[in-house]
Amino acid sequence: MRYAALPTIVVAGTHSGAGKTTIATAIMAALHRRGLRVQGFKTGPDFIDPSFHAAATGRPSYNLDGWMLSRETNIGIFSRATQDADAAVIEGVMGLFDGKDGASLSGTTAEIAIWLDAAVILVLDASAMAGSAAAVVHGFDTLIPELSITGVVLNRVAGEGHYEYLRRALAARCRPEPIGYVPRDAALTLPERHLGLHMAAESLTAERLDCLAECVERHLDLDRLLRLSARPRPVAVEPRVQHPPRVRIGIARDAAFCFYYQDNLDLLRSLGAELVEFSPISDGAPPADIAGLYFGGGYPELHAAALSANTSMRSAVAAFVARNGPVYAECGGFMYLCQEIVDGAGQNWPMAGVFPAKVRMQNRLAKLGYTEVEGNRESLWLPSGVRARGHEFRYSTADPMPPEVTRTYSGASEGYRVRRACGSYVHLHFLSCPTLAERFVADCAAHGIGPG
Repeated sequence: MRYAALPTIVVAGTHSGAGKTTIATAIMAALHRRGLRVQGFKTGPDFIDPSFHAAATGRPSYNLDGWMLSRETNIGIFSRATQDADAAVIEGVMGLFDGKDGASLSGTTAEIAIWLDAAVILVLDASAMAGSAAAVVHGFDTLIPELSITGVVLNRVAGEGHYEYLRRALAARCRPEPIGYVPRDAALTLPERHLGLHMAAESLTAERLDCLAECVERHLDLDRLLRLSARPRPVAVEPRVQHPPRVRIGIARDAAFCFYYQDNLDLLRSLGAELVEFSPISDGAPPADIAGLYFGGGYPELHAAALSANTSMRSAVAAFVARNGPVYAECGGFMYLCQEIVDGAGQNWPMAGVFPAKVRMQNRLAKLGYTEVEGNRESLWLPSGVRARGHEFRYSTADPMPPEVTRTYSGASEGYRVRRACGSYVHLHFLSCPTLAERFVADCAAHGIGPG
């Protein structure tokens, strides 16, 4: 059935690791199995969790972010994506009130929930808790006057007896009602590595997805959840103007390059770009007749041997740059365009060699957090003095870039340019400055020369 209102559910956590991704994905999968069109969202600058949402719903998942994007932009993203949806499930980031800084709600899950007037379902890791769970829930529910918690899902519960104890404690002392629980079960745990969870294509099998959906069907009151979260449907926003295709842009997409904001790709398409995916791991060259290249982030360090061994692709990319083909590369893509990747064991893996610097992997986090870049006269696509927002999350550092390499950003953020190839560690959200995407597509149309 199609609901007259739109159930709008924010799956929030008390902290990172509480189980948001598992439970949000499980809810999406269970609702999808009921025949509902479920639209997934991720709060914050994350590329991995949306891949789980897409696997569970069969639809692309979109990022919502109160620091990178304005309130109006976030509402527009939500409204466009949910026009034909029967339910919206928004996975939070970290803890409910964790964001850009501790003194405001900027960049928090709470901020997005307030803007969308969504029902907040708090996920609480109750594996080592009993009656004190009520104190945690009460505190989260009353901390911010403009936000209240709708319900609670208790995670990693030992069994029915444990859940009944927790349920009574919450019922006696808290306003939010328990929606159910998820049992402690290693089979429900999603595997992780240094940048977070594995991508869904690597770990979320059909069997595991079925297991997640069946778990929440058994242990959560999904009908009650849909009733509690029903909200008026968002007012439709003006659809994005769609320009006819005028240029082909190659998108690096494989196990090494898989970090892209869906809105970045949608915006490029709306501007007239036909996006053609290719694999720097397995293809011999970029697609024929492309006029530009976009290398997103991902895991080039995990696939350094295969990337390095594909000498024909490395040579073709370097030749494309040498002929002034426009190339935009961020984080993992930037690493690929550098001279070499030096892995944790000290082994050197030659890459495309566009930027004359080595990238070195390290065991500890090198950079994590939001960042804002400002264009200068050399930026090509970000006008001088204009700012765009994004984030960095990496375990590598680049050796100092030679001074003759053009710097493309003013201030502390680093960006580099060789001919018409621009690279940086920063993952930019194009909707923070659509002009960047507009100028990139226009540059591809004007200067694109094909792979040759």
